[in-house]
Amino acid sequence: MKLMLGIDDAGRGPVIGPMVMAGCLINERIEDEFKKLRVRDSKLVPPKRREELASIIRKKALNYEIFTIPPDEIDDKLTKKRVNLNKIEALYAAEIVNRLNKSIEHMHVIVDCPSNNITSWRNYLLTHIKNKENLSLICAHKADRDYVAVSAASILAKSTREKEVRRLKVVLKKEFNIHDDFGSGYPSDPLTEAFLKKYFNVLKGEGIFRESWATWKNHHAKTEQRRLLDF
Repeated sequence: MKLMLGIDDAGRGPVIGPMVMAGCLINERIEDEFKKLRVRDSKLVPPKRREELASIIRKKALNYEIFTIPPDEIDDKLTKKRVNLNKIEALYAAEIVNRLNKSIEHMHVIVDCPSNNITSWRNYLLTHIKNKENLSLICAHKADRDYVAVSAASILAKSTREKEVRRLKVVLKKEFNIHDDFGSGYPSDPLTEAFLKKYFNVLKGEGIFRESWATWKNHHAKTEQRRLLDF
């Protein structure tokens, strides 16, 4: 029976909180079950139903793998190791493949490609995948829409990211006595923008913000400019 491994990310763009990469391994029978359950791109599934589906996917999938990449790791790779976000995703996608590619059967790997240059990104991903003779690889835009295995991975990634956001809000209350809500963590969110403006200096270096992001740097630059003017 055909094996399919779908891989997708969640939380690529936020200035607050982690990015999540997930892989979901299924066969054709499970794919049919997921279709009946209307497993699809996580962005198209209401939050309550998304959590229900995430639980079902974890139980029914042949296997799955989830990586949570914290802000300080993203910053370190971007600024010190000069690895851009697309390559970070490729490295984790390769690790998911390597961990789940343990069957003697041929595996079809489908990855939602974050890069505009699909061919270049696919080639970079392949250089980090082991036992390539045991699999075929598809990298595509909108794969979370077009492939059920990737839709399932999308839901696992989104569900995990949202749990991490809820956990982070509890940490802020307990460890920093901060009760303001930062919203979704995306720069376009007014709650996130207000939170960043108020706390970016207080929480600097605490692994809450992605300090390599332009959004954070702009706030930092404005503060430094004000200090110079005050001086």
